[in-house]
Amino acid sequence: MPRPSKKTARNKSWSDLTWEELGRLPAQGSDAVILPVGATEQHGPHLGTGMDSALAEKICAAVSAQTQVPVLPLLPYGCSLGHSRRWPGTIALSPQTLISLVTEIGDWVHAAGFRRLFMVNSHVTNAAPLRCALEVLRSRHDDLLVALINTATLSPRVTRAFSADAADWHANAAETSLMLAVAPELVRLKKIRTADDPDRTRGLVFAHPVNRTSKNGVTGRPSQATVAQGRRLFRWMVADLTTLVGRGLREQPPLAAKYNERTPSL
Repeated sequence: MPRPSKKTARNKSWSDLTWEELGRLPAQGSDAVILPVGATEQHGPHLGTGMDSALAEKICAAVSAQTQVPVLPLLPYGCSLGHSRRWPGTIALSPQTLISLVTEIGDWVHAAGFRRLFMVNSHVTNAAPLRCALEVLRSRHDDLLVALINTATLSPRVTRAFSADAADWHANAAETSLMLAVAPELVRLKKIRTADDPDRTRGLVFAHPVNRTSKNGVTGRPSQATVAQGRRLFRWMVADLTTLVGRGLREQPPLAAKYNERTPSL
């Protein structure tokens, strides 16, 4: 994909565009939008509760600058029920609420003439409700292509970086490094050195809430975080998401078939 010139290398924000400008985009062949989905939840004693949202918003803005795909307003709440009420700060939606919210957003995006929706999710347990929303949207709108992309598993190299210090990571070295690099105002430097807490989920059969697997809301070793690691990981994530979006802009369904079309009788 060709890189945009310096003149146009600026992200497109849905909120900054007028209805006339948005209305012209599909007619001009720009029929895609990006929806960043984050969360508001505890991230240990050293990271702000908006960590997931900050990551989703910044990655999507950077990718928009590369692809010129408009970014919808950030969805800052997610399905964070697993964090319990032990630590103040978490504001969680039920899975049903998140499904309804995203499907209604998708309905309006479709009504505006857009036919490709990239949901970019930065909170692990949003994945199941967002997948359900994807199922609903593609059954409602036969011509709407919907992708769910989870930032922590964008590519093998990104997956390895996130899970390097814990399989069930949270507020760990990777997330702390990212915030040191792109949102340092969310980091409490004096708390990092003593925030480490091990992954206690290995070999478990059940999915336990975080208050039963972590003492302070952390799983991993934020003490290992560095600005350099965060900058490198952010570059990887932007590059790998840009590649995925670029592929999605060119993709067509393998077969031309209507959702409600029945197989002809033999």
